[in-house]
Amino acid sequence: MTSIRLSVELRTAIDAWAADQSDSPVRTEAIRRLVEIGLASATAARPKSESQRQRARDMADKAIDKIADSTASSEEQADRKRQLVKGPAEFQKVRRDRNRK
Repeated sequence: MTSIRLSVELRTAIDAWAADQSDSPVRTEAIRRLVEIGLASATAARPKSESQRQRARDMADKAIDKIADSTASSEEQADRKRQLVKGPAEFQKVRRDRNRK
């Protein structure tokens, strides 16, 4: 048995989700199902193929080029693009596509 505290907003959201289910489960059953759904989706993420990664890189490259500051030098634009692709330092450890250091 496990007990948890839920905010009013979260309880309301869970109850609304349960009401939308065909069998209208009670709150504890709804929480159990939602946890199972969350865990299944977290582990079901399949690795992307190299072609999918390359396509994503190309799309990001084009999107960044569209919003680039045309008054900046090409070196500055390239540096800014690298910073955008690398992402903020606080998020680099949680990225799944990068090796943890």
